Amino acid sequence: MALRSRRRRATTALLPVVLTGALALAACSSGGSSATQGQSSAGKTLVIDTSFDLKTADPGRTYEPTGLIVDKATYDTLLTFEGADVTKPVPSLAESYEMSPDGKKLTLKLRKDATFADGSPVTAQDVFFSLSRVRDMKGTPSFLLDGVEVEETDDSTITLTSKEPNPALPYILPNPALGILNSKVAKENGATANPDDKAEQYLNSASAGSGPYTIESFNVSSQVVLKKNDKYWGAKKPFYDKVVIRNVESATQKLNVQRGDSQVALNLSGDQVSGMGGGLQVKRTTSAYVFFLLANQDPGVSKVTSNAKFVEALRKGIDYTGLLELAGEGSTQAAGIIPSMFLGALPADQATKRDVEGAKAALKESGVANPTVKLEYPSELTVNGLSFQPLAERIQANLKEVGITVEITPAPVTTALDNYRNGKEELGLWYWGPDFPDPSNYLSFLPGKLVGLRAGWKAGADKELEAAGEKAAASVTDDDRKQAYTDVQTKLNASGPFIPLIQPGQNIVTAGSVTGLEYHPVWTINVADLGAK
Repeated sequence: MALRSRRRRATTALLPVVLTGALALAACSSGGSSATQGQSSAGKTLVIDTSFDLKTADPGRTYEPTGLIVDKATYDTLLTFEGADVTKPVPSLAESYEMSPDGKKLTLKLRKDATFADGSPVTAQDVFFSLSRVRDMKGTPSFLLDGVEVEETDDSTITLTSKEPNPALPYILPNPALGILNSKVAKENGATANPDDKAEQYLNSASAGSGPYTIESFNVSSQVVLKKNDKYWGAKKPFYDKVVIRNVESATQKLNVQRGDSQVALNLSGDQVSGMGGGLQVKRTTSAYVFFLLANQDPGVSKVTSNAKFVEALRKGIDYTGLLELAGEGSTQAAGIIPSMFLGALPADQATKRDVEGAKAALKESGVANPTVKLEYPSELTVNGLSFQPLAERIQANLKEVGITVEITPAPVTTALDNYRNGKEELGLWYWGPDFPDPSNYLSFLPGKLVGLRAGWKAGADKELEAAGEKAAASVTDDDRKQAYTDVQTKLNASGPFIPLIQPGQNIVTAGSVTGLEYHPVWTINVADLGAK
């Protein structure tokens, strides 16, 4: 997240909980490499190892990656996505949905057969309360429904109305933070649709959802145990009787999955999964994270990086192929700031190519002789096992060949974040992860917007690009939106201060018997999709 990405959760998203000491190993398999060998008198058990970024299981408050995995399994949403496909939302608790031609009103018809874990029906009242609670409680995910009015039109219809066109809304509703609560149970345990809500403690110990699993136990520092919802209403019933999600650092994750102490490892780097044998399955795919370089456009911060020709020299001077070699298998070059799997992403053939002579010519035209600039980045942060340090060093070496001296200045995340958020970095190396799988999330990179301002790029700095952004935001149909966001990125690549670099790979290892695993850019994996051969 370009650090904000998940707006109010930027810090937690970038600071995975690093915990030491013994981790509870309850409910593990008996040691075989097959998931089905986790069977006992308690039934089939799946053990998932991950590095916890977890604060709560309350869907009105959660926005950390591990919490989204948990809530995806325990709470159904109005809409969802099928497998890894994020191009089209599909019905879940809603049996159908329709967006008005102006993109301001979304009407959802609810299913009549959906039930909560206690067997009670899911009603329009539950939906109204749940969405109003997320919006008005002012928790981390509240911004997802900023400016959205929720109306219980009738017993089976919910209408969501926005003042401005909001065609992204169907792509936002699948977020597990918008899971639907059993309002009666939640209210009995302190839930309200305002900041005085006191239901979190209860929701961390029990489930009030309609999902395929319920919470058996929850510990933010060690493990979460889910148990099968025997009353699950959906056509596809959960396969495992119990799912244990454990907080384990990546080196131990590798050992555990190799020796059969777990069946899924979520946080291994490309190097760690290289040559993985023993009948294990390795799922390699491109993640939705985008690493980028920013050049500050505020002359008060840097008269060098605010020079347009200097930025052109940067863009042409970087060896993108070399960065991919560092990132490992599954990684791809980022053609634009919007990830390759989202609507409006630029095709791979539009990705910038290195042009050393062109970079030298642009630097000469800039009038800046023998420039020296500082490149800042978070020193201890890794993304999917990829550290910022080797990327920064490779960029430093690339630009030296062009005639630009780069002083790399790593700093602890908190220090680096302060400089980045306050727009004080001369050059910055960061990444952005999606709040939701829609291109509108990336308008933050335009002048006067959140990330634009972090690059010292004020409103009015590029009126043509800003007008293109306004057109994209107001576009409603998929065809119009695709073209509009393509235009925005093409202009951003040509004249903006951001240089998209790579999308790192996502590597997930499973036992050979595990089936149904697909990487998803919002909730990582859907536990309910997993089965066994």
